[in-house]
Amino acid sequence: MARINTNVSALTAQRNLNNAYRQLSTTMEHLSTGLRISRGKDDPAGLIVSERLRTEISAVSQAISNTQRAKLIVATAEGALDEVSSLLKDIQAKIVEAANKGGFSDEEIEANQLQIDSAIDSITRIANTTTFAGRKLLDGSLAYTTSGLDLTHIQGHQIHAVQFGTRNAVNVNVQVLSAAEQARLEFPYAALSNTGSVTVEIRGSRGVTTVTFASNATASQIVDAIAAVADATGVSASLSANPSSGFALYSRDYGSREFVRVRVLTPDQHFVQTGDPTEDYGTDAKATINGALARADGNHLSMKNSSIDLELDLLAGWASNTSFTITGGGALFQIGPEVNTNLQVNMAISSVHASELGNAELGYLSQLQTGGAYALTNENPDYDRASQIIDKAIDQIALLRGRLGSFERNTLDTNMNQLSITSENLMSAESVIRDADFAAETSKLARDQILVNAGTTILTLANQTTQSVLRLLGG
Repeated sequence: MARINTNVSALTAQRNLNNAYRQLSTTMEHLSTGLRISRGKDDPAGLIVSERLRTEISAVSQAISNTQRAKLIVATAEGALDEVSSLLKDIQAKIVEAANKGGFSDEEIEANQLQIDSAIDSITRIANTTTFAGRKLLDGSLAYTTSGLDLTHIQGHQIHAVQFGTRNAVNVNVQVLSAAEQARLEFPYAALSNTGSVTVEIRGSRGVTTVTFASNATASQIVDAIAAVADATGVSASLSANPSSGFALYSRDYGSREFVRVRVLTPDQHFVQTGDPTEDYGTDAKATINGALARADGNHLSMKNSSIDLELDLLAGWASNTSFTITGGGALFQIGPEVNTNLQVNMAISSVHASELGNAELGYLSQLQTGGAYALTNENPDYDRASQIIDKAIDQIALLRGRLGSFERNTLDTNMNQLSITSENLMSAESVIRDADFAAETSKLARDQILVNAGTTILTLANQTTQSVLRLLGG
């Protein structure tokens, strides 16, 4: 085997040494980058899986960022609404104070009106100036827009959330099967007997009071006496179409919460004759919205499901069909890692302008300002109506804050928790596939270094063995 043209041993040693150098280079690259897969050739299949995981991690991270931003928007709006609520409570206190006319002068009531005007102006300013990154939050720009709404029969509406999906608009079909009714008691006699005065307890949803009627009191006198305390009981009265036919007691409002109850307190006297009813309850409207039975409270309808969340106030006594279209609006939050309806939330933040707080039936907050229909400085101020408007406005703000709080707590917070867990597990899976195991890599480094040193030594020896051929030549 004394051949010199081809040194097979040296070639073998050289090949193994080159392999050892490549392995050493790869190991050092893994250790310097911290990655087991730094290029496709390291693990083609692993690279494909890890790239998919990295894509998911990036999407989940952005979804977390979106959720955090949504929380900031909600917190900004809710903080402004808290201030509006405080202003409304101040207005409420001034109205109650002004109603104490026996203890306050006209000048003091005028001072209260000035403070109410200032508070209402502040509410309007808050509505116009509450912004987040240039987007106004409380001026109604984040409310839904509608088309074809029948305002003659639907006196008020609030659309809280709509999922448009791939649709440009959402149709709402309302079918009122039966109208809400008041509680009502009919008394078919025109006057009381002449056997003495009668004391009657009248009880309704607002409270209870007693009224005393003189002997032979007429139906008209009874009606006037009961109507005079209607604000305390929630029960009013009216004459029948023919006064000689009697009178009726009825609840001011509609629905199953309303009732009228009559009890005679005077012994042996008959306001309620044998066979006359002494108690009655109202009934709620019955209606469907988009084919589903709506929840009703008097004339107030509500519907909440995965695609729509809205409330409607119907005209009293109206029972028919109507429809309208939600054409757009709302605030769309992308809170998931994929762009589809299941991972989006669309909700409204309604306007808190003074002309929007309240309702068409009672009136609006703006009407409490000087010159308005319910200002304290009017000639005959309606303190009861003013108080009801404020109560309604306070309820509206409280409900809006509650909805925002529920959205933040039950949707955004839980979504962020779930996404954080998902991100953690995705990163763990991606790390297992792509990151270098330093314990294993350092062991490989020691092995590769030994192989390189051994290969270098063996190549040196292989090159030296050819020198022995010279001895055959007598060298």
